[in-house]
Parts: sequence; C-alpha cells; structure tokens
Amino acid sequence: MDFFWECFVVFQKGGPVMYLILACSLIVAAIGVERYLYYRQMKGDMPDLVAKITPALERRDWESSLEICRQTGGVAAMVAAKGIQYFQRGAWHVESVLEGEASLAVAGLKANLSHLDTIVTIAPLLGLLGTVIGMIGSFSVMNIKSGQPLAITGGVGEALVATASGLCVATFAMVVYSYFNHRLDSMITDIEKICVLLLGQVRQEKHHETA
Repeated sequence: MDFFWECFVVFQKGGPVMYLILACSLIVAAIGVERYLYYRQMKGDMPDLVAKITPALERRDWESSLEICRQTGGVAAMVAAKGIQYFQRGAWHVESVLEGEASLAVAGLKANLSHLDTIVTIAPLLGLLGTVIGMIGSFSVMNIKSGQPLAITGGVGEALVATASGLCVATFAMVVYSYFNHRLDSMITDIEKICVLLLGQVRQEKHHETA
C-alpha cells in the first residue's frame, strides 16, 4: 500500500501534465491489447495453408481450395478466398481483385499503429512541457525564498519527474509499435506468398482455357 501511495505522491509532483502522460500510457496499453487479439485472430497457419492448398490448386480443384481457405482462417486465407470466389464467378481480372483485397487487409492490420507512432513523439514533449512549467515555478522561489537553494533544487528535481515519465511512456510505446510492426511485416509477407501462388495457378488456368 505504501508503494502505491509513494507512486501517487511522485505522480502529483509531476504537475498537471502527468494526467496527459497517463492518458497516453493507457492508450498505448489499450491499443496493445486490441492489436494483440486482432493479430492473433488474423495470423492463421501459413505453412499448413500452403501445404494443403497447393495440391488442390494444381488439380484445379477450386472448391476444395476455397474450403481449405475457410477452414484455415487468417488474413492470407481470407484474401485468397476472395480471389478464388471472384475467379469462380468468371472474373478473369483476379490480379486486381487480389490487389484490392490485400490493400484492405493491410489497412486493417495497420489500424491504430499510427497512434502509437504519434505517442512516441508526443510523450517526451509533454514531459518536457511539464518540466519547463515546474522549473518556472521553482525559479520563482528565488523571489520568495532568497538564500534557500534547497528549495530551488528540490523543485527542479520534482519537475524532472514529468520528463522521466514522458520518456518511459515513449519507450513503452516504441516497444509496442516495433513488436506489432514486425508482426505486420510477417503477415504482409504471408499475403504476398499466397497471392503469388494463386495468381500462378490462375494464369495456368487462363492459358489452358485459351489453348
């Protein structure tokens, strides 16, 4: 209990800007949880998808390929399923369909990540703002408590709490952003792989139809 009270006391010393920094930290945590759950849902089993769908595509068994995508799940399977569905309906411009579906999928994966990037920039600035405000108040002590340097240095120490807090939140946001950015790159690679695989078979099918 004493620990939490001490944390609250330190928080109060940081000034009103600390509430904005706290809000930034809560936003980072909320985005981290939301993106983690979303990415876990969208990940899918890419090696299993490729292993199952490749023989079906080679047999030109589009129904089985579509069913495999539905059973596997994940963002790559969803994009492939859309392409197969359009191809089954007689749409020959599957490249455009896949490109559009891939763009929509990537946009969904990137959602909210820009907020993390913004917080990485703004949190240290808020901390500096809090420190500057605190130091202005500290140096004004010179007009009131002349000859008491401890009052001034103590006030500066309290003002630095805001900067330290802002840097901690920015570091937290950067770690979260880097983690999800890495996962995003992995999922984009999965989408590209399945699109290349599907387009290769579609081109063969077009060649077979026109021959």
